[in-house]
Amino acid sequence: MNRNELIAALAERAEVTRKDADAVLAAFAEVVGDIVSKGDEKVTIPGFLNFERTHRAARTARNPQNGEPIDIPAGYSVKVSAGSKLKEVAKGQ
Repeated sequence: MNRNELIAALAERAEVTRKDADAVLAAFAEVVGDIVSKGDEKVTIPGFLNFERTHRAARTARNPQNGEPIDIPAGYSVKVSAGSKLKEVAKGQ
């Protein structure tokens, strides 16, 4: 499902216009992005999804083209994990 299909499904399910559904989805993405970028707290939708910023330590890797070692600096990543209700739905229960 792509973004347009998701917006159409949300609009139909919530009985709102596609424009309103798109605005809500965009606002949700902005809010989650703002909170995760700060790194102070994680965003939790109980039973569905958790979003949190994680720290990745500096490490040495290998260039796959020539095998030479390359240094990858420390940085941040995002961890998204499924909640219990989403896991149950995915299992078909």
